[in-house]
This record gives sequence, structure tokens and C-alpha cells, in this order.
Amino acid sequence: MSDLSLPPLNLLPLPGDDGGRAGAPEEPFGWPTPPLATYPAPVPWQGSAPCEIEGLNGSVMRVRLISFDPGTGVAQIQSPPARTTMPLRFAQFRRLALSTPLEPLPPDFQDTGTGLDVRPAVPYHLRLRAGPEVRGTTVGHVDVPAGLFLFEPVDESGAVRRVFYPRHTLEAAEVGELLGQVLVAQHAVSSTEVEMTAREQQDLRNRRVGDILVSRDVVSADQLEVAIAQQAKMPMVRMGEALIALGYINESQLSEALAQQRTDRSVPLGELLVRKGLITREHLQTALARKMGYPVVDLLQFTPETDALARVPYAVARRLQIMPLMLRGGRLVVALEDPSRAKEIDEVEFAAACKVVPALATPGSLTTALDSAYQKMGAEVWASKVAQAEASDGELPDANELLASLEQGTDDGPHDDEPSIEQSDNSLVRLLNQMILEAQSQGVSDIHIECQPGREKVRIRFRRDGVLKPYLELPHTYRSALIARIKIMCDLDISERRKPQDGKIAFGKYHNGSRLELRVATIPTTGGLEDAVMRLLASARPMPLDDIGLSPSNLGQIKEMVQRPYGMFLCVGPTGSGKTTTLHSAMGYINVPERKIWTAEDPIEITQPGLRQVQVNPKIDWTFAKALRAFLRADPDVIMVGEIRDGETATMAVESSLTGHLVLSTLHTNSAPETVTRLLDMGMDPFNFADSLLGVLAQRLVRRICGSCKTRHEAKQAEIDELLADYLHAFSPENRPDPYDVLGSWAARFGVEGKLMHTHAPGCDKCGGTGFRGRAGIHELMAVSRRVRTLIQTGARAEELQKTALGEGMRTLRQDGIEKVLAGITTIGEVRATTN
Repeated sequence: MSDLSLPPLNLLPLPGDDGGRAGAPEEPFGWPTPPLATYPAPVPWQGSAPCEIEGLNGSVMRVRLISFDPGTGVAQIQSPPARTTMPLRFAQFRRLALSTPLEPLPPDFQDTGTGLDVRPAVPYHLRLRAGPEVRGTTVGHVDVPAGLFLFEPVDESGAVRRVFYPRHTLEAAEVGELLGQVLVAQHAVSSTEVEMTAREQQDLRNRRVGDILVSRDVVSADQLEVAIAQQAKMPMVRMGEALIALGYINESQLSEALAQQRTDRSVPLGELLVRKGLITREHLQTALARKMGYPVVDLLQFTPETDALARVPYAVARRLQIMPLMLRGGRLVVALEDPSRAKEIDEVEFAAACKVVPALATPGSLTTALDSAYQKMGAEVWASKVAQAEASDGELPDANELLASLEQGTDDGPHDDEPSIEQSDNSLVRLLNQMILEAQSQGVSDIHIECQPGREKVRIRFRRDGVLKPYLELPHTYRSALIARIKIMCDLDISERRKPQDGKIAFGKYHNGSRLELRVATIPTTGGLEDAVMRLLASARPMPLDDIGLSPSNLGQIKEMVQRPYGMFLCVGPTGSGKTTTLHSAMGYINVPERKIWTAEDPIEITQPGLRQVQVNPKIDWTFAKALRAFLRADPDVIMVGEIRDGETATMAVESSLTGHLVLSTLHTNSAPETVTRLLDMGMDPFNFADSLLGVLAQRLVRRICGSCKTRHEAKQAEIDELLADYLHAFSPENRPDPYDVLGSWAARFGVEGKLMHTHAPGCDKCGGTGFRGRAGIHELMAVSRRVRTLIQTGARAEELQKTALGEGMRTLRQDGIEKVLAGITTIGEVRATTN
């Protein structure tokens, strides 16, 4: 007999219980399969799969699952027709099911007659924390700290539907017959004894967490206060000394690690020793607890205080892997796995606006405890809002506010009667400087600071490899001071908040000796607030022309064009597509003592010896057109104009190229043929323009596949056919090449032993689990031949120009991108997302 209101005897293991395997290398995730010989073994996740997700409110959404990471508790999903992926935390859904059934192995692979070919389906019963009870049958199950994997039979063939329930969803789970029921059936115990045992277990579960003491870990606020007071009385011990005293490392190993740490101060000594394999994380925690006195907190039993959770935004706590525990004497006590991480402690102090006291978290429990604590707090806020609305007969809050309360907490920092942070506050200055340095070290191109109305937090996001990702959230009391501090750094008017302003920050030198400059734009937003966007401009050497990723054909033609004594060469594309980098590479190729090269730029992003570089300033009427006129009086050989923005600059550029100068410039257009029609629309004389133009290079940047986790296998015929059809689509019927000739060319240039390959990167630590690291260029070069020049003079449309150029050997952006896919540089999804 089993009372479902009582906890089952076969309760799921506690989250974070890794069976003593902590510290072992993490294996690539493979979606579990039924633990039976009848089914295939799990394989590392690749590609994407259709799935359905049941939200916390019971609604079901059909999407594509791109990646699934139980370690971080995040799934990446894509909702067609959107091309971008969206992160979904396990705490945001109740159930996830793969739509494609898993088929059993063919009969030839099964051990028939041995008893290993059976597929027993057993009942399961789930009690959800928020939702109805779930019953069904499953062919085995797999239980991990992140949640429970079930395999529901689909038909008599043995195919199963793979379902995942996150850990936070489950209050209790019963799979198969309960142990008590089996013992009663075997007459080992009586049903009365089973009921008494279950009631005793329920009593233990209902007692306050603080009343159940464990032998070593802190489980209550009172215990934690005593432990912190005891730690304050302990003598200061260095991490290296503690590890040597415990016998985990020797003097020589410590000396070697300290020498290595001097080259990179961002990694704490303990973490460095763990990465080198000299100690385990258990050794590190033992040293922190026994020799340095940090109290160890069992986060799965400790109940954090709501006021402490409200001090730190969920996004910040999750990113830094810290758990706020309690507030005492104006100090915030937090738990983390390595309290020696000074950088993280400083950031928490800034976000919480108070002093932080660190404690040790039990290994593997942080992520689960964080999600549970913040979700509980969000639910309390939701219930409070509903109660207030019902009491006042007001409108009930929207259901989406439950998720918002989880993300934002109940309090965004100091109360309304507390003073806002001043722009001169030292912690604000340090945080802003550290944020810029961290953005530079991560290869970030832009920092977005977004101020929200009311008590909403200030959101800071980084754009890296063309993709925006959250970095930090700050209390609302910091928004005015943060924007004012940025304005002061770039000498803008801090009293002007009604109109946009532009400025620059000369940040000086950073660790590798290069200079860093930031271009700043402030924009007024709703509610009298302002946003700021900072673009990082690191003064750097130009890349060699051979290294910017041009195809051999395009590279040869560009080298020929830029060595001409006069004419105009244009590089076009949207903002941030690498146009300036390409032009500087071209100038570096022709930068010899015999040539005088002038450049007019806004701003000067790349410097190189031998160039005379000028910064234009429209505020004082020092424009590109006026710089061009000045250059013509300074005996130039080559002129580079940062951007053609108006008809005056375009006319001056054409006239300069016709008077014996080589002119290089950029333009914001989509393709090479469209550039011609755009300039003619600006009022260019078709004959002069056609005579001066040498060529137009259109380009885009796509994310590069991570080289650390890149894998290759032979491409399927369907994949090859898809790429071939896409490649041939741009050609007109009369100039379309033979498909077999194209395939033969691909096999010769990109094949391995004559076979085309498919490249995939599942993600690793170096690429942040995205599978991409860095960016590569794709190009479209239209050289101006005699036929193309005639079309320009007669005012031909862009389609006619493209048709003629394709017949003469030009390849479109999409076609060049497809060849880079075959070369294993990027993916077809990236190419299609950035080209027409």
C-alpha cells in the first residue's frame, strides 16, 4: 500500500550528488537512451532536433533544440523562421520532449535469445512542484543532477519518445514499483511497518532545515554567524602555505605555479593548481575550510534570506556563481566555491552596494540552489502582487511578471530614500575601468549600456563576434552616475540629456602595450533616461593582405588594382563588416617609400608607419570633402577617404582619381553592383565615374568555427546537393556552369581524398560553448572590365551589372561564403544569415 502524499522510498538523488566523481573531466553531452542493450548508446549532441517545450503555465511550444547543457542548466532553442537562437534556462520550463522517436537497434544487433532483447515498460508517477501529477510508462530512466530523463513507448516496434523533466520541477518521482511495495509482496515486511517508516521520513522532511544539523556543513543562519566569527579570529594563511601544510603540493610545484601566475593575475592560485592537475577541487575546498577557516555551507539545506537575494540580481549571481545567504551588520554573506576569487567578490560588492563576506559552497550545488532560491523568491513576489490586486479589486498582474520577478528580484538595491551613487564613487570608477579592460581581453567590439525606467536594473551587454550577450546588471540607482561618468571620460556635456552626443575616450595603454580608444554615443530614451554605446577601437597594425581571407582569384585582382597609378577602388558593406581593415591591408601592401599616402578617417582605428593620417571633425567643418581638397595640394600618390557620405565627397573622389591619384574609400551598400547605381543616384557623371572606377569589393563578416573543438566528417549527398543548388542560383541560364564542373572544382580545392567534408564544432571552454570563435570575411569583387564600363556609362541596372560580372568570373557574397563553408571556416547558417 502506498500513500502518494508521503515521500517515496526510492527518492531521486540529491542534486549535486556526483557519486564522488567531482573534479573528473566533463564529457561531451549525449542525450541519454534507455539503459538496455536493445537501444543504441548515447552519442555526443550535434546539429539540432525538433522538440516541444511545456512552459511553467502548461502552454506547449514547438521549436528546434540547438544545444542542451545540463552542466549550466541552459538549452539553446530556435523558433523558425527566426535564425537566431535563444537561451532557455531549465528553471523556465516544466518539460522538454524530442519530437523524433528513438528507434531500437535492428534485430541483427540485438542479443535475441539471451534475455537482453527485452524492453520492459514500467510505470512512473511524478509530482510536480507547480502543475498536475504526471503518470505514464517508461522503458528505463536516467537520473542526473539536472533532472530526470524518461523514455515513453510510442508503438509496439519499441520506438520511444525521449522526455526530460528539470530537477526544479520535481517534488517527488516514482519509477517502477516502490521498495515498500516490493518488500510487502515478498512478505519481508508488513504494510503497517512501511507506513510507519514513510511517516517518519515525512516528519524529517517537514522539520525546519535549521533544526537538522549535519556533522560538518553549515545549514542555518545561526551556525553561519558563529562560523564567520570564528574565522575572523583565525591567523591569516596563504593558499600555497595551506596546500603545502596538508601535503597536497610541494615547494617546487608551488614555485612553478606562482611563476606562471605572474603572467596572468586573473586566475587565482587555487584555480591554477586545479587546471594544472596538481590538486582536485576537493583538495582546494579542504584547504580553504581547514587552514583558512572558511565556513562550508550546505546550500541544498540552507534557506537564504530574501533581503540577501534581492541585493544581487539573478543574472549577476548566476554568471559569477555566487549565492547570497544573509545580511548582517550591513554586510552581505555569500557562498561560492572559491572565496579567493577577489575579482568576483569586488563585482558582487559593487552590485550589492555593501561589503561582502565570503563562505564556501558545497561542490556542485550552486546552480541548483541558485535556481531554486530565486524562483521561490519570484513566486513570493507574484503571490504578493496577486493578493494586493485582489484586495484592491484591481487588475491582476500579467503572468509574464512571474518570470520578470525571478530575473529582477524584489528589490533593485537601495530604497528610494537612499541616495543615488555619485559619478565620482571609487567603486563605480573601478567597475567601469574593469569592464572596459575585460571587454578588450574578450575581443568585444561594442559595449551597450541600457537604462530602464522605474526601478528596473541597468543592463550591460557585450557584442562579441557580432552577437550581443548579457554581461552585467546594476541597480537602478547607478544609472545616472554611470552615464555621467562616461560623459566625463569623453568630455561631453553631462547636463544635456535631451539630445544625442558623440565623443571619444582615450583609455591609454593596456597589458600588451597597444593603445585603446573608445568611440562613445549617448542617446536619450523614454522616461528622461539615456543609453550609451561604446565601440572599442584598439590602435593596431594592419593585417597583411594575404591574411584577410580573400580567395586566390580575388586576392590577385585586388593586388593588381591597388598597384595602378590612378583610379578608384571601393570597399562596401554595412557598419562593422571590416571595410577599414581591408583598405588598410591594401595600403600596407603598397606602402613603400616611393609613395605618399594620405588618409582621412573618422576615427583613426588602425595606424601604420609611412601613412599621413588625418582625423576629420565635422563639428569644426573639417569634413571628408575638405580633407580631400587639402590632400590634392599636398602632392599625394594615394588617397584613402574613410567614407563617401554625400555627393560632394563622391565628386571629389572621382575628380581626384581622374587627375592621376589612386583613391580608396568605403560606402554603405549591400553588394558590388548596387554600389554603382547608388553613386550614380548621387549625381555622378556616368562617363567620368566609369573611367575612374577600378573595382568594387563588397564584404561581410561571419563567425568562424572554433578551431579547438572543430570536427569533420564526410558530407552527406543531401548536404552537397543543397550547397550546389544555392551556389548555382545566382547564375542566369545562359552563363550557368555545369554542376559536375563545379563539384569537380570543389573536390579538388576543398576535398579530402576527393571527398567533400562537413565541419561542425559542438562547443568548448575556449569558445564559450558556442562552437564559434573569431570572425572571417566573405567577399564579392566586381572588377570593371570594358563590358562593365559600357554598362555603367549607359546607366544599366544592378541586375544587368551582376549578370555580366558573373559571366566574367565574379562570385557573389553567398557563393564565396559557400566555398568557405566547404573549406571548414564557417557554417552555411552563418552565411545565409548575413547574405541575401
